[in-house]
Amino acid sequence: MSRAILIVLDSFGLGAARDAKTFGDEGADTFGHIIEAADNGKADNEERQGPLNLPNLERLGLFAAHQMKKNGKALENNVQGLYGYAQEKSKGKDTPSGHWEMAGFPVMFDWGYFPKTVPCFPTELTDALIQKCNLPGILGNCHASGTEIIERLGDEHVKTGKPIFYTSADSVLQIAAHEESFGLQRLYDLCNEARKLVDDLEIGRVIARPFTGTSGHYERTANRKDLAVPPAEPTLLDRLTETGHEVISVGKIGDIFAHRGTGEIVKASGNMALVDATLEAMDRAKDGALIFTNLVDFDQSFGHRRNVAGYAQALEEFDARLPKIENRMQPDDLLILSADHGCDPTWPGSDHTREVVPVIAYSKSMPARNLGERDTFADIGQSIAMHLGLSPLKHGTSFLE
Repeated sequence: MSRAILIVLDSFGLGAARDAKTFGDEGADTFGHIIEAADNGKADNEERQGPLNLPNLERLGLFAAHQMKKNGKALENNVQGLYGYAQEKSKGKDTPSGHWEMAGFPVMFDWGYFPKTVPCFPTELTDALIQKCNLPGILGNCHASGTEIIERLGDEHVKTGKPIFYTSADSVLQIAAHEESFGLQRLYDLCNEARKLVDDLEIGRVIARPFTGTSGHYERTANRKDLAVPPAEPTLLDRLTETGHEVISVGKIGDIFAHRGTGEIVKASGNMALVDATLEAMDRAKDGALIFTNLVDFDQSFGHRRNVAGYAQALEEFDARLPKIENRMQPDDLLILSADHGCDPTWPGSDHTREVVPVIAYSKSMPARNLGERDTFADIGQSIAMHLGLSPLKHGTSFLE
């Protein structure tokens, strides 16, 4: 049986990309700075202490890939996987661009963005939504961290019924609302209307950000919903679906691709639950299937919140689950671990960072090999296409050749 399992460690960069200076990210290094913080005792918390302990990722070649990016030479002792890193061709450092590129479609156009002003959204947009959706008004209307703005404006939102509108450096409109006092379906309906109105602004995503709880104890829920524009070109997922291959999308993959070619959608809350869902999918996926998983907590819970200790702990928790993933693999299965962008938790601000991403692959039937620097994330999609017997995609070069 020959299948592919692609797991995206959302935001896990390996160092500044060639064009990082253009984005103000020269010197960013998500993995490297977490290693340094752990070595210096700055990544300690109640659950973990000391240097970063990732024996399984190290065995598969992650540290070798990072050393190759940092020093030009890999430390190759006892590596069992195929390892390297990839530059991004897409113009943005956002989630859709990264995922679409690894699925074979680099985003070479410019997204629309909202300015860092208060208010940041066009009056025509917010007035239209207030009228269409019978809102008493809106709160926020600024650039913000999602957890911070919910904590700051949650009480006023519950009291007034005004939803919380905010954005970030990404091409996104995010709307937060309380699941009980505002209503989950009402939030989804509001976001659907917003999606229609921002198309002319070239905005990549509208995200529903539901939360629950009471004053001082608000928590975002797993009912997040991303409304993305569909990719402008066919992706690996489209090709797989058209040729009768099974696709199982775990986490927010379905939303990122506007549910085009994404097959079965499996949702779960938290990295470990998403790993559990991936393992369950591996137990039943057919020959020729792709299991495509996004582990969002690295980004939303630790990268954006600049939580170094939490990020380190999450990496160690994922590392501990890798043997189970490997044990569920059939002899010819291909596992690929990568990322969609960086989000250095030591970097100023709370935005993504323009970084290269790891390309770590493993199959019981493939010898370890240095993959070097890849020119595009699309090499991942091209490699999966080759592995699953598809004709070549438009972009990328397979590292299985």
